[in-house]
Amino acid sequence: EVQLVESGGGLVQAGGSLRLSCAASGLSFADGSIAWFRQAPGKGREGVSAVHNGDGRIRYVDAVKGRFTISSDNAKNTVYLQMSSLKPEDTAVYYCAASRIGSLLLHPKWFDYWGQGTQVTVSS
Repeated sequence: EVQLVESGGGLVQAGGSLRLSCAASGLSFADGSIAWFRQAPGKGREGVSAVHNGDGRIRYVDAVKGRFTISSDNAKNTVYLQMSSLKPEDTAVYYCAASRIGSLLLHPKWFDYWGQGTQVTVSS
């Protein structure tokens, strides 16, 4: 059974930082890719960043470039999202997702497994 478990969300002031973790189990972590998505109230699910676990290629959505950093620890089967210079518009539920085909295209349809999400709230 594939499981993705996010942690690290919380409440932070604008300009602050948080690090999210996604612990994966039940899948071949060396293949495929892991991505972070987010969903704000009343909005669709937006891709934030993805990392290919085989070759390390990374992709970011423009809105987070220079502020967020994705990284993976294959030994721990964990992917991290370091978020800095947070803005109120970053407020959302953050989900990690796994793609069996190693997609770096930040669209939900390419991702097969999803975590339960972790809330990030940035106050102004």
